[in-house]
Amino acid sequence: MTNLDTISPPELNMIERAIKAHGSEAFERLEEEMLSVPQVECGVRHMFAPGQYIREVTIPAGTCMVGHKHRFHHVNVFLKGSGTMIMCDGRHHELKAPMVFVGAPGRKVGYVKEEVVWLNIFNTDETDIDKIEELFFDKSDVFQAAQMQLLSPQTALLAADRSDYQLALSEVAVTEEQAKALSEDESDLIPFPAGNYKVKIGKSNISGKGLIATANIKAGHFICQTRIDGKRTPAGRYTNHSATPNARMVKLNGEFVLIALRPITGCLGGFDGEEITVNYRDVLALNLITKD
Repeated sequence: MTNLDTISPPELNMIERAIKAHGSEAFERLEEEMLSVPQVECGVRHMFAPGQYIREVTIPAGTCMVGHKHRFHHVNVFLKGSGTMIMCDGRHHELKAPMVFVGAPGRKVGYVKEEVVWLNIFNTDETDIDKIEELFFDKSDVFQAAQMQLLSPQTALLAADRSDYQLALSEVAVTEEQAKALSEDESDLIPFPAGNYKVKIGKSNISGKGLIATANIKAGHFICQTRIDGKRTPAGRYTNHSATPNARMVKLNGEFVLIALRPITGCLGGFDGEEITVNYRDVLALNLITKD
């Protein structure tokens, strides 16, 4: 997604004609063009209930967006705003909240006239966002290449975090092999409880998988639970260490939770936000205090 404040009705008509004439090729050309400019802030919240996943996205006015290809029909709820949607066959629809409709498979182009809050509703018991996206969406080669480029390691920062991680382990006489074995032991792992989240588990720039912000989180705000009744949630399993963390683990009402130390940036366009990190020294100290 990218912000195109100056888009006009003739330009929308041009996009419509291109899609009618060239189909999927027009979507990919438009997507490549849009990925070459700065991406707009589009916060995503993930809501889970038994047998159901709801994806809420907030899109600012003046945004033109190309959606991933949906594989199946699904329910959509327009809670706020208005805009134009151009379908994969070139037809266009005017959308204005409040409204409920069934979205068809395929790709769409949208233009937001007034800030939109939009729900996609999917039937699934899965809570891993990457797996949900693999199940319901097809992402283009153009988008995946751009995403991989964003995930290229920041060598200097990674080296500092890596060195500090090793130092933190040495301070408590734990080897990397022991730490890895403890982390990968999933006998105490539970899914996130039903609720709504501004985070997901995704590819990390630091190591393997990490906890990734998908919507903006304010300093001092609750992020998610990491441990409930002695069991680790995905956040407790995958949150990585940093010498300069943006979150801290605390005990709140008998549960271990993450609190933001500073503002954390969520999704920009279709790309993930910042990785959420903690200093493992604080986590170890909290565990010791709790045991005492």
